[in-house]
Formats: sequence, structure tokens, C-alpha cells
Amino acid sequence: MSKETRGYGTMIVSVVGILGAVLAALVGDLFDWRVAYFVGGAMGLGLLVLRFKACESGMFQGIKEQVVKRGSFLLIFKSKKNTLRYLSCILIGVPLWFVVGILDTFSPEFGKVLKMVEIPKASTAVMCAYIGISLGGLVSGCLSQVFKNRRAVTAMFMGLNAAFILVYLLNPSPSLGVFYMTCLGLGFASGYWTLFVTIAAEQFGTNIRATVATTVPNFVRGALVPLTLSFQYLKNHYGIIEGASIVGCVCIGLAFIALAGVEETYGKSLNYVE
Repeated sequence: MSKETRGYGTMIVSVVGILGAVLAALVGDLFDWRVAYFVGGAMGLGLLVLRFKACESGMFQGIKEQVVKRGSFLLIFKSKKNTLRYLSCILIGVPLWFVVGILDTFSPEFGKVLKMVEIPKASTAVMCAYIGISLGGLVSGCLSQVFKNRRAVTAMFMGLNAAFILVYLLNPSPSLGVFYMTCLGLGFASGYWTLFVTIAAEQFGTNIRATVATTVPNFVRGALVPLTLSFQYLKNHYGIIEGASIVGCVCIGLAFIALAGVEETYGKSLNYVE
């Protein structure tokens, strides 16, 4: 796609992919686990067939004739500038997994502390979050194209995310419906996942772009391990609401600092190598 319209492409791929989590929740609730495994496996095999049909981009084909390293993870850390950019891309995405991995996953525990009459189910909270992430990805992707600015829209959604986290943690005795709507709102505000992946991919040259685009989201997911350990430690010492508040503040604060350190990439030519 052209450099002016490629944001729509990443938006569509990301939003449809995230809806897979919603489908998984529905299949898991409606069918036996064996059926769920069959559906997931069949979709994976279907994806494999489709990927055989996908063509390489012209830019990637072009660098095959150049004497340049391709896909080298170590190339990312060859310079201080690249290292900082890479770490910044990871930090931008960490609040997303704080929301899904802690606030939604531990929603029954939060429900008890918030003195809810009906205790929420983690699976339903996660499903609501992913529906919101899909909607948020669609809106944030479109806004970044309309305003021709990825960083500003990402900052706006991160601020919205912080606001919904406060509502989630500080709203005493919410009804079950209000709680799930808050999870939906948290997911919507976390919909900048689409922009986060796009920004990360657009920061680096063609020879390591795929490496960055695949490893950055996985490091963000992996960050859930230290996030959970920190949350568990703080929860045991200060309480579940206080622990989540501290971890959330640190995540969002670092994400804003990291966002300020990456360049705006809307319309940037990607036909270069590192």
C-alpha cells in the first residue's frame, strides 16, 4: 500500500485479528473444549494456506539483491539510538497488557474488594475488553489517517486509558453491567494497539522491520510477567486497589515518556535499510 494509506491496512489486519479473541470466548462458552480446540486448529491451518498465497512486498524483494543483513535481532542494538527507539516502542504498549492481564484477568478479585453484589467473570471481562479493543483499533486507526498523525492519537487514547483505569479502580459497588461496560471502555481506550504496532514497524529499515514488528508485541506480552509479580507483591503489602494503582501509574507514565521519544511516522517512506 502507499505510504499515505498503509495505516488503513494495518488497522484492518489488527482489528480483525483481535476479534479472534472474542470468537474464542464465544466458542469456549458455547461448546465443549474439544470443539474449541478443533475450531482453533482449523483456523490456524486455514491461515497457513492463505499465507502461501500472500506475496512479498516490493521493498523486501528489492533488498535481497543488496549486501545487507536481514532479520538480525542484534542489528537493533548496534546503536544507542536504535536501542532507545526499540525499548520506547515496547514501553508504549505495556499499559495494554496491564489492562488485559491484570485488571480484566483478576476482575473477580477486584469485584470482591469493590463490594459488588454480583462477582464478575474473568472470561466475560476479557471478552468485553477485546470487543472494546477492536472498536478502539478501528477508531484510532481512522483518526490517525484523518489527522495524519499517529503519535497525537496514541497520546489521546493513552490518556483515555488512564481515565478508565481510575473509573475501574475507584468506583465502589458498581453493578455488574456497569463493571462490564467499564471493561469495554478500558478495551476501547486500549485500542491504540493498532497504532502501537504500526509505529514500531515504521521506526526501522526494511531489513529488520519484520523482526521489530514481531518481537515488540511479544516483549509487551512478556512484560506481563514482571507486571504480575509487581502487582502481587504490592497487593500483599498495600492492598489490591493500591497495588494496581501503583503499577498502572508506572506503566502509563513510562509509556508517555517513551511516546515522546519516537518520531512521527505517518507518510514516512519505508524504502531504506538499517
